Amino acid sequence: MGVAGSTGPVMDRDEVDRALARLGAEHEAIETSLLALQDHAGRRLLEGAELTGVTKERWSAAEASITLLWTYFDAYTGALRTAREIRSRRRWSSREDLVELTELLRGESVAVAGSAAATAGAPTLHGAPGRLSERYSLITLVDRMNELYASSLDMVVAADAVWSALPARIDLLSAELQRTRRLAHSVGVRPGEHPAGDDLERITRTLTKLREQVVSDPLAFWVRAEGSSAPGGGRPDTTVYDREARALEDVRREIDAVLTVRQDAEQRIVRLRDVLSRADRTLAEARTARGEVLAKIAATEVPVVSGPPTALQEQLAAAAEYRRQAQWHRLSPLLESLEQKAEDELLRARESLAAVTAPLAVRAELRGRLDAYKAKVARHGLAEDPELVERYEKARRMLWSAPCDLRVAEQAVLRYQQVAAELLGTATPRVPGQGGPGDRRGSDA
Repeated sequence: MGVAGSTGPVMDRDEVDRALARLGAEHEAIETSLLALQDHAGRRLLEGAELTGVTKERWSAAEASITLLWTYFDAYTGALRTAREIRSRRRWSSREDLVELTELLRGESVAVAGSAAATAGAPTLHGAPGRLSERYSLITLVDRMNELYASSLDMVVAADAVWSALPARIDLLSAELQRTRRLAHSVGVRPGEHPAGDDLERITRTLTKLREQVVSDPLAFWVRAEGSSAPGGGRPDTTVYDREARALEDVRREIDAVLTVRQDAEQRIVRLRDVLSRADRTLAEARTARGEVLAKIAATEVPVVSGPPTALQEQLAAAAEYRRQAQWHRLSPLLESLEQKAEDELLRARESLAAVTAPLAVRAELRGRLDAYKAKVARHGLAEDPELVERYEKARRMLWSAPCDLRVAEQAVLRYQQVAAELLGTATPRVPGQGGPGDRRGSDA
């Protein structure tokens, strides 16, 4: 909209003609703006909507402003028509005509019925809605129309922007939500049985309520841009929508995980059975080895071997039952837990077998050391030395008899090494568990 010119002395004909041309252009601009506001899609939606909250309050004020706008425009149109009629009386306007035109174009010559402003419910320029009439200059009237138009357009544009952005997005998300609900139901993810099912119910309720609020009170979801004075300066508030969209994405990932379980559940259960079977066989081997150790090795502590874990077998049976009943949401966490426990059980069984067979490994190491030294002294022609023969036979009887006392046998092997080292002229051989230069070949052997 344009702005009227300033006041001044009596206008001449040229000034009047220029003023009328300017006012005519302003009239066309104002009329175009008002008609555009009248036909605005947001205004038509506001007229037909059942509004609540802040939108209802602001639309009530905006309707009054629009009504008052047309009242002002009609008064403005009438004043402009009167001025044109006065100017068209004569080609060369008289002094009296120019005085009348000056008063009409620059003075407070436009009367607006106060009852019309009061009926509209909008405050008048002077804040006196109860007066029978209000008088304005054309400049003041244009300024007043500019203010009312800007505030009304701002409200209409903001409501239309929210309605254009949020309901459609909510509907798309709701459609995706329904597809997710059907998929969740197919894999057993239901409210009360799985957290994801409860999340879907909550998201459904939130989106339903959000859409109702957006439709009835769009301005409650409008964030005005800071520092902007243009009508409609701002953006729709999508905080709640964005939060629920992220929540639905989390649920979709959870259901995808359940679907993955459904696809490879049989293979995972087969692998679990294999791992637990290997653990059982290893424990059985450890129990057999423990009996052998107790029979062949004396004066040593052999750890007790536990039996197979019945709890894991029961959980594996439960997993197989969940698979038969297609309870994928329960099978998924159970398989993850079982896979870790099964690996831990196999590791425990192997550690148990290693601990049980440790004495046999020590005896085998002592036997190998004894034979290696015997071969070493034989290469130096000392195999028939009586003391070496005696100490060798004593150590050999201890190592090849049952039960074998490892502590005594180890001392016997050490004495044989010492005698052999003395005869070979080498340094004192290694203490058991340590290496030395005198028995390098024996250690290698």
